Amino acid sequence: MSFILDTGVDKTILFSLSENDSLGLKNVKKISLHGLGKGKAIDALISQKNKLKVGALKSNDETIYVVLKDQFELSGKMGTTIHGIIGYSLLKDVIAKINYKTKKIILYNPKNFQYKKCKKCEEFPVEFYRNKPYVDAAIQLDTIGNEMTSVKMLIDTGGSDALWLFEESHEKIKTPLRHYNDILGEGLSGTIYGNRARIPKVRLGKFEVLQPTVSFLDTISTLQARKFETRNGSIGSNILKRFKVWIDYPNKKLILRKCAALTGGFEYNMSGLDIVYNGEQLVKEMDPEKVISYSGQNSSFENNSNTITFSASYRFKFKPSYRISKVLQNSPAALVGIYPDDILLKINGNSVHDLSIGQLIKKLQTKDGKKIRVTIRRGEDILKFQFKLKKRV
Repeated sequence: MSFILDTGVDKTILFSLSENDSLGLKNVKKISLHGLGKGKAIDALISQKNKLKVGALKSNDETIYVVLKDQFELSGKMGTTIHGIIGYSLLKDVIAKINYKTKKIILYNPKNFQYKKCKKCEEFPVEFYRNKPYVDAAIQLDTIGNEMTSVKMLIDTGGSDALWLFEESHEKIKTPLRHYNDILGEGLSGTIYGNRARIPKVRLGKFEVLQPTVSFLDTISTLQARKFETRNGSIGSNILKRFKVWIDYPNKKLILRKCAALTGGFEYNMSGLDIVYNGEQLVKEMDPEKVISYSGQNSSFENNSNTITFSASYRFKFKPSYRISKVLQNSPAALVGIYPDDILLKINGNSVHDLSIGQLIKKLQTKDGKKIRVTIRRGEDILKFQFKLKKRV
């Protein structure tokens, strides 16, 4: 099974189980789970004393939570099957090194692991609350002056944004005047809405990250998260990926080593489209390995010039399909008439089935004013739309 490694959860959660999945769960009882979002608690199962194996790590006493109705669409957003989320139970007894560039996670036994000297690194003490790791940081909220505000942030490897800040968790944390409302994701208790903006700076020890995008969440969406009263928000993977990261749960510390990506910019989807993987479709395409060519004399020309004829062979392959999950109100895509559940066929003349979900989203993050042409299928109709990306923060 495939899991997202999420330091922002203290429970191992399963979802996206189909009728074909076979999973023997032990000691099961029904419960309700609360989480981020404005909705109600959701029904789930709790199952105790299960076996869990990840690589060489083994546990015979795992508590698993099974969400009965999958509302996350994580598999669709990732473009691959995701069965669940795992965090504390995997990390509590190891030192985890996360290298975003090489896409590798290495887990070390703390009993025989020694840190190497590293001048480009900085070590941070980590505070735990309900088995989730928190670190101190500082943020500059105002473009006037250089005042920094101290904040306590959840280390959230499962979050794709750069920063989340909780409005009114600190007297100075308020949404800037220049912002826009957006869908930030899906929580256990429903869709998470908030305001996206930019702030001048976030500082982690000696490291400074300039002009990060920030999501400001209201009180209702973050009711469960605010139970740790000193928490002000989260640091997500759009900042963490700019470092090599060591998360040391046994010794309660975080180590960061800056990478070249530290100075890179922060882009976001400027279309208003929330696109998800929609399974596979059968696509007819030319087989380049079976194109037959032959030459001969063409007597119709005075110089008897040679002609070359190509005989193409076609093949059918299953390739990705993509669906519009949500359309942000008053966004460029919404204003031209694109609707949820439209099937995306082409973008700027290219078939989307040749693109990964990441490549597709990247085309919607290019630059302000970029013209985007899309072809969609709505029922039996094929429709074409055109809009321009609009920078809002």
